[in-house]
Amino acid sequence: MDLVILFKALILGIVEGLTEFLPISSTGHLILVGDLLNFNDEKGKVFEIAIQTGAILAVVWDYRAKFLGVARGLTTEPAAQRFVLNLFLAFVPIAALGLLFGKMIKAHLFAPVPVALAFIVGGLVIWWAERREHVIRVQEVDDLQWPDALKLGLAQCFALIPGTSRSGATIIGGLLIGLSRKAAAEFSFFLAVPTLGVATLYDLAKHRELFALADLPMFVVGFVAAFLSAALAVRVFIRFVATHNFTAFVIYRIVFGVVVLITAYTGLVSWTVH
Repeated sequence: MDLVILFKALILGIVEGLTEFLPISSTGHLILVGDLLNFNDEKGKVFEIAIQTGAILAVVWDYRAKFLGVARGLTTEPAAQRFVLNLFLAFVPIAALGLLFGKMIKAHLFAPVPVALAFIVGGLVIWWAERREHVIRVQEVDDLQWPDALKLGLAQCFALIPGTSRSGATIIGGLLIGLSRKAAAEFSFFLAVPTLGVATLYDLAKHRELFALADLPMFVVGFVAAFLSAALAVRVFIRFVATHNFTAFVIYRIVFGVVVLITAYTGLVSWTVH
């Protein structure tokens, strides 16, 4: 395996892990970094989706007690059954819309300039949400009821637009309907498991002809890098939201998006144009 390819896999894995669960869009970052690394062909796009499994495993590991408790109580405990039902209801909207519009979105929006615009617009939405009065009525994830879970699933659908942020859309949706920051963040983590897991399996099965056994080291490097960096990001983020708002992410998104647009229109960076 080419060492250059392994280095690219390492960088993309770190980017995936650090950004997947923050409200700054992992897909948007991967599109931009993949473009800079010239790893933005069809194979590269599937690889970026596949290494999400590393980030998923980090959440499962960090919250293993929660998932094991749900698994043990699934047939007997109402709280465990409600948790699974909530994840299912929140997952269904993005699964349906992804199947209907996923191909069109990838064809037209998986490019640096649309991503940069989504970064800026998403930042402004987060800023608007932060300025609203935040009345908390759901303190913990276990207090979530199915209508709220469905609303969070609908909010997550905005993440089909690359650069929006799956976690950001879910968390801000949670804040708007009365979840605490901690509950909104944790539910976005848990919802990532079915959402990213199914997306990964679907894309790998659909594009399996693009890969060979020789690509295994590339996937291993990306997977491990995504797992380790996501484990770090999740722990830091939960501590952060306990005492801070999302203003820092608003600034980051807008500045980052503006920089990409400036480099695109001045020709400083030869971004791919679809």
